[in-house]
Amino acid sequence: MKPRVLVVDDEPGVRKALQRGLGAEGMDVVTAADGPSALRLAQTGAFDVLLLDIMLPGLSGYRVLQALRAQGVHTPVLLISAKDGEVDQADGLDLGADGYLVKPFSFVVLVAQVRAVLRRAAAQGVRGLLRIGGLTVDRAAREVRWHDDPVALSPREFALLEVLAGRAGTVVTKDELLRAVWGDEQAATRNVVEVYVGYVRRKLDAAGAGAFVRTVRGHGYVASDPELDQVTTG
Repeated sequence: MKPRVLVVDDEPGVRKALQRGLGAEGMDVVTAADGPSALRLAQTGAFDVLLLDIMLPGLSGYRVLQALRAQGVHTPVLLISAKDGEVDQADGLDLGADGYLVKPFSFVVLVAQVRAVLRRAAAQGVRGLLRIGGLTVDRAAREVRWHDDPVALSPREFALLEVLAGRAGTVVTKDELLRAVWGDEQAATRNVVEVYVGYVRRKLDAAGAGAFVRTVRGHGYVASDPELDQVTTG
């Protein structure tokens, strides 16, 4: 799957330029325009790196970063700011940022920093929790819980839910699921994807979380909840 990047900036031109540029670099880009939306999206753990502006409406980038680290979300964060003071940079790094870019910045340098943090994360093998409302997917332990209750899934079912939760709020096509879960579009058929989605839905439904995996007709499937829907559609 493509690296997933959350770009947070209150300037529409910056969001659009970064979405287009990073998309051209082979990344899956989601954007947010304010601090509360950024926090809600990032809390899912479904991103490989965050590009986080410091000056944001509703909640500053510093506070978003502080809240994420306090909640145990260790997604790499690159702070972006017009402030170039040493104290500003030190404050961001002390809060748990993985880098600091000063506006205006070189897009080439930005991409290099993004790829660097992605490489470090891959080398460390850190795979944090995925959270969508009360649903938690523990990728390291390969366990699923609805609040405190375990949800028993087969290895294939877990892999499918992991892919959907790992792109929470975004539609995943059947072909993408075939490649990610079965390894090859020729190894199974789209009907098999539908069957396994049905298996996962029934088990989630039995636990009380049946509405988390939805069909988007003509496109694929999405893992989400009402609060996350509100952020992504907003």
